[in-house]
Amino acid sequence: MSTEQQNQRMDWHPADIIAALRKRNTTLAAVSRAAGLSSSTLANALIRPWPKGERLIADALGIQASEIWPNRYFDSQGRRIPREIRHKKS
Repeated sequence: MSTEQQNQRMDWHPADIIAALRKRNTTLAAVSRAAGLSSSTLANALIRPWPKGERLIADALGIQASEIWPNRYFDSQGRRIPREIRHKKS
C-alpha cells in the first residue's frame, strides 16, 4: 500500500454507522421517519452519495457528514469537494 493510500481517510462501513446510531439509542429507520421520510429511505445514503441523507445521519450522530464519508467530501489531495443539498422548487 502506498503512503498516499495510507494517508487517505476511509469512509465508515455501513455497519459501523448503524452501530453508532444504536449506541445513541436510535435506528436508521427512526431517523428517517423523524425527517418525514419512509423508514428505508436513509439507507440510500449508506451506499450512494446523497448530501441530505448524509446530513440527517451525521446530525443524529452529532458529527459532520465529512467525518463519516471523507471520500465524498475531500479529493485525494485533501481539498474539499463542493456539495450542495438540492431544494425542491415550489
